[in-house]
Amino acid sequence: MAALKVFNSEKLRLCIRSVRCGVTGPGYMIGIRRDFSGKAKAIVFETNGKPLDVLKLHTFPLPKITDDTVLVKFLASPINPADINQVEGVYPTKPPFLSDAISSSTPLAIGGNEGAVEILEVGNSVTQFKAGDRAIMRHTLFGTWRTHAIAKVSDLTRVPYTSSEVTAVQAATASVNPTTAYKMLKDFVDVKEGDWFIQNAANSGVGRAAIQFGHLWGLKSINVVRDREDIDDLKRDLESLGATKVVTEDEIKDKGFRNTIKEWIDGRQIKLGLNCTGGESTTNLARQLSPGGHLVTYGGMARKPVTVPVSLFIFKDIHLHGYWLTRWADAHPEEKEQIVNEIFGLSSAGKLKDVPVDEVVWTDNMSDQDRLDAFKRGVERYINGSGGRKQVLVHK
Repeated sequence: MAALKVFNSEKLRLCIRSVRCGVTGPGYMIGIRRDFSGKAKAIVFETNGKPLDVLKLHTFPLPKITDDTVLVKFLASPINPADINQVEGVYPTKPPFLSDAISSSTPLAIGGNEGAVEILEVGNSVTQFKAGDRAIMRHTLFGTWRTHAIAKVSDLTRVPYTSSEVTAVQAATASVNPTTAYKMLKDFVDVKEGDWFIQNAANSGVGRAAIQFGHLWGLKSINVVRDREDIDDLKRDLESLGATKVVTEDEIKDKGFRNTIKEWIDGRQIKLGLNCTGGESTTNLARQLSPGGHLVTYGGMARKPVTVPVSLFIFKDIHLHGYWLTRWADAHPEEKEQIVNEIFGLSSAGKLKDVPVDEVVWTDNMSDQDRLDAFKRGVERYINGSGGRKQVLVHK
């Protein structure tokens, strides 16, 4: 008995609560709401506009969990192109503007769609999760640029790997870019081992994932990137991921370069093209497709129309498609979960390498102004191109 420690009533209550929730492991026996004051901080906007002008930080209290909800702490939240477009007001889906729910007299929208969380506390009726589990967002428009949230079980997909197998950043970046690449390679053309595909923006998150999936599945790829001072380093980087060939936009638009491509493919066909750019880059991509080829557009980084010569439609029977992951994912959450779990497995096995990341770090002792400044620096890096590196808000 002498060895027993005496707890005050509050610690004892929290201990009982932690045991009842099935919590085990260091750090959980003296309370579920570790490092949580009851207030959340979020990057929000009151009106649409230029992100650096309209984004601000908002602090608000969270309600207590109910029987069927959970308290989550965000671990990592990417800054994706769609997120920025939503802030600007030019994206098809719009985040909800909230007031009462976030204790604001003026309706505010919380930015961010993709993120990884840790479960801190679960309601009495929740059986799908326990404290300490990790999860990612099941649907878009949750608002992931924040520190904490109360979520429904239906908002979350469990990450079935430990943090040593799949990091928080890997989990937070799995459901958009790699999933987009996976679906586009699978859904439009029945590609078989040895077949070729071509893509622009090959050093983007989707592009890098497409290279790696193609390599794993025995596909060959021609990868187009913008010319730059370190182009040789970039080519070696993409080739290390499994890119068969890496060329610049200037090279691909040279009519004489088509003979080089013919030598590469050696009688095979280029059945599929993946377009993230628009404008002249898309035209050059379409010209490389074999008769009956399919060009899939999933982005418009150049903010220019997709322009394809009439001759390609008439004489080469080229097919054009658009792809929007959000529409498919919201309609097929179970299939998306299966694919994301497959991606987690590849990441944990070292077969799918991470996209290069710049971490936007938030720590518990940072002031609100420091948090906002750090986040805006990440947004500014994104706007300026960031050298192909994804900006990810990370909580440490």
